[in-house]
Amino acid sequence: MIPLLQPLFTGEWTALGKALVCADPPPPDALHVARLLDDAALLDAVLRRHARHLGVDGRDLRAVASNWSLAWLDVLLPPTVAAASVLQHVFPTQADTLWVRLDEAGRPLSFHIRDEGHPCPGADTAQRYAALIDAHLAPLFARLARHTRLAPKILWGNLARRLDGLFDLALQLTGGAPHVAQDRDRLLHAPEGRDGQPNPMCQPQRRVVRLHPQPPLTLHRQCCLCYLLPGQDYCGACPLAPQFQRLRAPAASS
Repeated sequence: MIPLLQPLFTGEWTALGKALVCADPPPPDALHVARLLDDAALLDAVLRRHARHLGVDGRDLRAVASNWSLAWLDVLLPPTVAAASVLQHVFPTQADTLWVRLDEAGRPLSFHIRDEGHPCPGADTAQRYAALIDAHLAPLFARLARHTRLAPKILWGNLARRLDGLFDLALQLTGGAPHVAQDRDRLLHAPEGRDGQPNPMCQPQRRVVRLHPQPPLTLHRQCCLCYLLPGQDYCGACPLAPQFQRLRAPAASS
C-alpha cells in the first residue's frame, strides 16, 4: 500500500487502500486508461467481456456500461477521495497517467500510478479533484455514453452515489472535518462547476415517506439501470422502483 494511505486503510478497509499502487514502470498486464478513451474497439471488447459475465446478450450495452462504471468507481474512488479530501493530497489519476489491471469479467482489480503526486494543503476542491474528475472520469463517461448511448446523467449519478457514501465515512473518520464537508458540498450540491457550467453531480433527490416505524428514505439521484440485468431487480433506493412511485414526498436535496 502507498505509505500515505496506511493510517486510513486498516483492518477491513485494507484491501481498498491497496487498490491504488505506485510503481514505475506499471505492471506489464496493466492497461493504459487513456487507451480506453482513444480506442473504441478496445472499450467495446472490455464491455462485452463484462456483458458475458453478467449474462447479457444483444446489442444494448447501457445497463452493462452502468454496472461496469460502478465497479470502476468502487475500486478507484476510496484511495483517491481519501487522499484528496482527508489528506489534501492529489494522486496523478488523469487518464494519461493511470493504468488499470482488469479481471476476466473486465472489472478493475487495481489502478497504477508512476509517482505519488503532491500535497495540496489549502487548495480548493476543484483543484484537488481536477485530475480525477476533469481529466479522467468526465472523458471516460463521455466515451461510454457515445459508445453505448447510455445517458450521461446516469454515469454522473453513479459517481455522486458513490461519493455520497465515501464522504459519509470520511466525515465519521475525521469527526466532521469542515474541509471534508466543504468538498462534499462543492462536488455534490453546488449547481455550477468552477468553469461556470452546470455541475452534473448536482441532481435533485427525492424523499419518500414510508409507514411508521420506517423513517423517510432519500432516493438515489438516478436509476443505475442495473434492474435490466439478468436476475437483478430495483435496488432499495431506486427512484424508478414501483413501490416508491406512490410514496413520493416533495423534492429534497441531501
